[in-house]
Amino acid sequence: MSVPMRDGVVLRADIYRPAGDGPWPVLLQRTPYDKQMPLLVSSLLDTLKAVQRGYIVIHQDTRGRYKSDGEWLPWAFERTDGYDTVEWAATIPGSNGRVGMFGASYTGNTQWAAAVANPPHLAVIAPQLTWSEPTDGIFYRGGALEIGLNLYWSLAQSLSHYPKSSTSVDDLLAKVGTTIYDLDHLADETYWELPSGASPALARTGLPDIGTQRGLRDEASIDEARVAGRHGDVTVPSLNVSGWFDVFQQGSLDNFVDARQQGLTSRLIVGPWAHTSHLSTVPGHLGDVYYGLGSLPPSPDGTMTGIELDWFDHFLADKPADVAHESGVDIFVMGINEWRHEETWPLDRARATAFYLHPDGGLSVSAPTVLESASTYTYDPADPVTTTGGPLVMAGSYPAGAFDQAKVEARDDVLVYTSEPLTEDLEITGRVAASIFASTDGPSTDWVVRLCDVDEDGRSLNIVDGITRVTTENGRVNEHEIDLWSTSIVIRTGHRLRVQVTSSNFPRWDRNLNTGEDPTTGTTTRVAHQIVHHDTTRPSRLILPVIPA
Repeated sequence: MSVPMRDGVVLRADIYRPAGDGPWPVLLQRTPYDKQMPLLVSSLLDTLKAVQRGYIVIHQDTRGRYKSDGEWLPWAFERTDGYDTVEWAATIPGSNGRVGMFGASYTGNTQWAAAVANPPHLAVIAPQLTWSEPTDGIFYRGGALEIGLNLYWSLAQSLSHYPKSSTSVDDLLAKVGTTIYDLDHLADETYWELPSGASPALARTGLPDIGTQRGLRDEASIDEARVAGRHGDVTVPSLNVSGWFDVFQQGSLDNFVDARQQGLTSRLIVGPWAHTSHLSTVPGHLGDVYYGLGSLPPSPDGTMTGIELDWFDHFLADKPADVAHESGVDIFVMGINEWRHEETWPLDRARATAFYLHPDGGLSVSAPTVLESASTYTYDPADPVTTTGGPLVMAGSYPAGAFDQAKVEARDDVLVYTSEPLTEDLEITGRVAASIFASTDGPSTDWVVRLCDVDEDGRSLNIVDGITRVTTENGRVNEHEIDLWSTSIVIRTGHRLRVQVTSSNFPRWDRNLNTGEDPTTGTTTRVAHQIVHHDTTRPSRLILPVIPA
């Protein structure tokens, strides 16, 4: 069905209706991934079950994508188009005038975009696996470029867009061939091309990127994808769903927190999931860890559909909901592999606990007593640390989750600090941070910190990590604050905590070339000599949100 926007551009939507005349509440998803894609119609929210429950369900192609007209420019039109589509959906035959929105990732952001625009007939949203601040997890992280996500996603979207943008069959075939090659060779060629902020592979498509490169050229454009700071414009309840290994994990948590601070009804569910866990053929398994079938969504059928429909029933069909369902937090605690209900996030009972790096490679709650101590390594952008697990959406050779870190920790450019075996279980639930005193011998470099769980057999599995890109002076010691995002895990008795400190995590994040050059033009690399301090006056440490037993 044609849906006219305020500027005359026509978007198109498919409508699924219950039998009968209604009136029915409406559920809307606005997607750039093809409104008829079977996985979109069934995996995030089962369209047929929703229709059987008494909802009109609408799937719409966003502007410029598939059947919809207009220019394809990610995020640029989602607030106004979202507003106009919600108001149109409220008036279609059979509608009762109450509209809810659903979807994940990009389609999670289209919900927030519409909610920020505040159309009168939008009553509730259920954004899954989506971000809040674009500079913290979709375009950039700690100042580094999210090229692992950007190149993979942008090339894939270009490939699906060529039938609309190509001028001839020959042009189409040439573009498809080039982009398939670039996708197939992400790991060994495409990710390595410089400059990282003006990717030659993306230039070959002639189409827009996810927003990373556009944001470098036009900083104002970043706001089009931004939810952070706009929750005061929102008036509707939100069901926020994320995974501990989702590429947008922290953004979903932040959206919940910021909505609550505005007095809005908000619910949060976080499982041991990655961005595409809903497509997994091995339920309960992610990375090198099996979390059990109990790690599926906490609903009778183990899917999100039941949870979402109960949520929508309450706000769109006036059906009762208990307090825990209407507004609360359900988190999966890894390590003990259990779901737990909490009233809020972050947990009030969490205690910020410092674990200090020590000269002998130790890690403990005791501060260093040595007057001067430092560890050194050399970082070569031509030989970066390879991305091994974490919250990712990248080429298939870089899966998300917790993975054995043996190859990473065996490198000379990765410092490793390990605690003694724990004498009792240690729960870490909340946001993890690091404070590292360090220096380099150039104008710029990166600092990467990772927290790991080491079992009795010595296997080290990543939990959370973070990066910060710094501009500095040769030899100047600075205290660098690094945000590792959040987790919920119990480190079992006999296990050890481990911290890695290094200067790269490639190709998840682009390589710092150590020259200070602009990422849109820089192509020259230099080797950096790094110093990390851990003494009485420069006590590098990790700060963990510890939950008392």
